[in-house]
This record gives sequence, C-alpha cells and structure tokens, in this order.
Amino acid sequence: MSAPTAPRPSLSQTPAANRVAPAAPATAGRLDWRLRFAILSVIWGFSFLLIKVGTEAYAPFQVALGRVFFGALALLTVLLIRREPLPRGRRTWAHLTVAALLLNTAPFSLFAYAELSIPSSLAGICNATSPLWGMALSLVALSEDRPTRRRFAGLGLGFLGVLTVLGAWQGFSGIDAKGTALALLAALCYPIGWIYVRRTLASTPGSPVALTGAQLLVSTLQLAAVSALFTTAPSSFPLWPTLSVIALGALGTGLALQMQYGLVTEIGPTTAQMVTYFIPVIATTAGVLLLDEQLHWNTPVGAAVVLAGAALSQARRRQ
Repeated sequence: MSAPTAPRPSLSQTPAANRVAPAAPATAGRLDWRLRFAILSVIWGFSFLLIKVGTEAYAPFQVALGRVFFGALALLTVLLIRREPLPRGRRTWAHLTVAALLLNTAPFSLFAYAELSIPSSLAGICNATSPLWGMALSLVALSEDRPTRRRFAGLGLGFLGVLTVLGAWQGFSGIDAKGTALALLAALCYPIGWIYVRRTLASTPGSPVALTGAQLLVSTLQLAAVSALFTTAPSSFPLWPTLSVIALGALGTGLALQMQYGLVTEIGPTTAQMVTYFIPVIATTAGVLLLDEQLHWNTPVGAAVVLAGAALSQARRRQ
C-alpha cells in the first residue's frame, strides 16, 4: 500500500524494487505514464477506505488474509500468463518468509486493527510517515546512507507534522492513542522490511513480480494460520465488505504493484516514488466524502508538513 521510499526486490502499499524487470518496448496502446501514475495514486489512496469497510464485517486478521490472498492470486496469474517460475532455493524462501512477515502480514494486520478505532484518513496519514521512519533507520542500518543536515531537517519537520496531526497542543484529545500507535507501528514495519530485503534479497534471481508473488503467497499461509488460531470463521459474507476485501487485494496489492513496477521501469524510481505524497491526500478525501469522517484544520496541515519533511529527507544533493 505504501509506496516505497527506495527500490527493492519484493513488496507487499506500500509500495519498487532493487531489481526491476527489463523495460518492455513501448506499445501504441499503452496508457500514458501520467494516467497510470494517477490511477495508482487513487488505488493506493482508496486502500484505507477499503480496509475500513472490510472491518465492518470481518476481523482484522481476516481482512489482511483476504488482501494478501487476492493479491497473490493476481500476481500468480500474471506469472502464469508469462510462464515465469517462482523463485527457487530454501535460503531464498526463508528470506521471503521474513520479508512477508515484515512487509505484509504485520503491517496489513496492524492497519486493519488500527482502523477499528481511528478514521481511514488518519491511517493514510500515518502511512505517509513511512519514508521518515525509513530515513531514520537507514542512517543507522545502511552505511551508504550518510546523515546530512537536509535529512535531519526533514526528519524534524516530519515529526513536527505528526504532532500537528495528533493535536499535541491539545493533549492529543479526540485521538485514539492505541489505534494511532498501531498505524504508526505498521508504517514502521515497511522500512524495517525494506532494509532486510535490501540486505538479503537484492541479488536474488527473478523478476520483482515473481519475488513479490512468492512473498504474498507466504504471507497468505502466515495469515491463514493466525486467523485460524485467533478468529472464528465468518457466518456471512456481506456484499460491500466482501467486495472491499477483494478489491483491496486484487487491485490495491496485485494490480497496483504491477503498475508500480512498470512506472519504475519507464520513468525511474525517483519519479515513481512520488506517488507516496498523493496517497494521504486521496485517503483523506475519500474518508471525508464517502465515510463522513470529520476533518479538522490540523489534519490536512499536519499531513502537508509530514509530506514536506518526507520529501526533504529523501532529497539528494546535486553532484
């Protein structure tokens, strides 16, 4: 769901890969990249609304399970059409198991639990803090990411934006602390997973679609086991929550990743990653217009500050 802050080999929101598939020849019938960029922004922005609707009928673990199942189904269908095999090797699958936990199973479940008590718009804004968490962690975990004044300024600005969204000067009144903490923890899972993938799977043979399809398949098994242990099977399948979970997986996790890989190949990761900055805007708009969620002035202002901080922390100094 989260758009990535840096290319990586396999992902679940969001969000590019260290190794991307070779660029495909342009065709006359292919949609312009700007239109595909806009579609991708809308799909990922609406993901938080779909989670909210899904949790109206299903337990959070079940929403996460449906998401990875239908996402895996979509990507495995692509692999079948391409006649491309899944990755091989015990070591690769062992690393994919950890990556699935960090990039899919944990954050998808946390966001679903968070939206039991917080608006989908706030969850989308919390998701936008992922680049900030990623920058902070990479300064420690990745030797090639050197700290600079610009990056530290971006981190500080982003943190100020989070406090603005939460209304810190009012004592965080009106904000569900548990739900917000779960959403921020979900956003933190992504960069931890990206760093792990970068260290372990960066040179693994196979296209990003094959690696991600395998990762979602593993996550499906993980969440199936967790759901069996901690939830009871649903007694009914209401139309809109069911369609929301299917769309969340097939579109928000399957099709969206396929589109993201195409954009990274065509226009490069830097431009493709800018989708990150549109997600909270769309998530907030969808929540207010379609779910009648309340919007106070500090939410859009704080979100803008968070995105400005994320952009500043990701900016590269010109050589």
